[in-house]
Amino acid sequence: MAGNTIVVLTGAGISKESGLSTFRDADGIWAKVRIEDVATPEGYRRNPAMVQAFYNSRRSHLLSGDAHPNPAHLALARLEREWPGEVLVVTQNIDDLHERAGSSNLIHMHGELLKARCDLCGTVSSWAEDLSADSLCPDCRHKGRLRPHVVWFGETPLAMDRIFEALGRCVTFLSIGTSGNVYPAAGFVTHVRSRLNTRTVELNLEPSLGATLFHEAIYGPASEVVPAFVEALLGG
Repeated sequence: MAGNTIVVLTGAGISKESGLSTFRDADGIWAKVRIEDVATPEGYRRNPAMVQAFYNSRRSHLLSGDAHPNPAHLALARLEREWPGEVLVVTQNIDDLHERAGSSNLIHMHGELLKARCDLCGTVSSWAEDLSADSLCPDCRHKGRLRPHVVWFGETPLAMDRIFEALGRCVTFLSIGTSGNVYPAAGFVTHVRSRLNTRTVELNLEPSLGATLFHEAIYGPASEVVPAFVEALLGG
């Protein structure tokens, strides 16, 4: 149904219950490594081997068979299948759990761990192996120019035009498992609220930094609150 679009923003909190580490929790990734060392272009130029090793480890864990879509991922895939309009999931996560759950109308605004990008020719390729200085670009065949297809701090998130176009016409905006720390995603709710008659809902383990900007808030584990919310939304 035209004019009945839902935009869903997801963050690390939705994947935490699938066994993947969050970033900003007390025991999260940024408590163990410095952002400046592994998540900036400058860190990559200083020590590419260390950055590659960091993402190789995360990629290996994602592919180990220990991480699986949880009921929150599955509920969003169900929403896309059954909602009488468009459902667009915009995720800050670089894992592939939404895809595994069945979501197809999906934007990875911060990139994808299972892809590599050549910084010489720009080719983006599916990639499940370790990356190193010996890795060859499958397109231009140059060695040592492949990096994780991940948006680092200081780089522009992907598909922003498409995201803001959808935000500009959505009737419902859901934010799931986000901290409200990272922009531009943290500003999406403000953008949406500038329009009348758009419903904004935060579904989170605890209030985010932008919690007061939402019309509604539901707190609890994503694997519990998201399926219940989707069920109610679909009239089940």
